[in-house]
Amino acid sequence: MIVVVGSALILDGRGDEALALSLDHVRRSRAEPGCLSHSVHHDAENPRRLVFVEEWQDLPTLQMHFQVPESRKFAKALASLCDGQPSMQVYESETVDPFRQSDHTR
Repeated sequence: MIVVVGSALILDGRGDEALALSLDHVRRSRAEPGCLSHSVHHDAENPRRLVFVEEWQDLPTLQMHFQVPESRKFAKALASLCDGQPSMQVYESETVDPFRQSDHTR
């Protein structure tokens, strides 16, 4: 699974516009092939910061998402509402059972 974590610090007075734009993007993205989840949140310590969390089936489906014209339009529109550049980190991950006994504890 591929996990994407991004954030954007929104300009003062542009929060409602950025949130509406972001909600439209995540709702559209959820319908794309390979999208397992896609969400946007307000940072509890900084309400001007939006945080994005996405889960994708694999890297090719994420790469296809980046090529969707609406995704590109969203990225440009959101960047125009930001104080600085939005950030994004992409991780390859696997689900683990945190309660599983490891070999070290036996």
